[in-house]
Amino acid sequence: MAIHELRIYEVVPGKMPALHQRFANITSKLFAKHGIKVVGYWEAVVGTSNQLIYLVEWESLAHRERVWDAFATDPEWVAARAKTEENGPLVARVVNTLLRPTSYSPMK
Repeated sequence: MAIHELRIYEVVPGKMPALHQRFANITSKLFAKHGIKVVGYWEAVVGTSNQLIYLVEWESLAHRERVWDAFATDPEWVAARAKTEENGPLVARVVNTLLRPTSYSPMK
């Protein structure tokens, strides 16, 4: 049974375009390189603004730990993150929740 991780990035005011650019041009490619399966990315149409929300699917908690650690320490990611944050951080806070589907969930 897959585990899903809901990640909510509370973006520094004025930095949403830079964060979108980083995800579109850098982060998503590095996720693919490391085998991180993104279900989708979202922005609120109604509700809390200035957030980037995405959902990742993992095979297991061990899979998440192994793959996320490899991504987080990838020299290409470390350099790209530092370059995109030369003028300050893009994200003020990250909220993540690991989710397991219920027995009656359509998504298993």
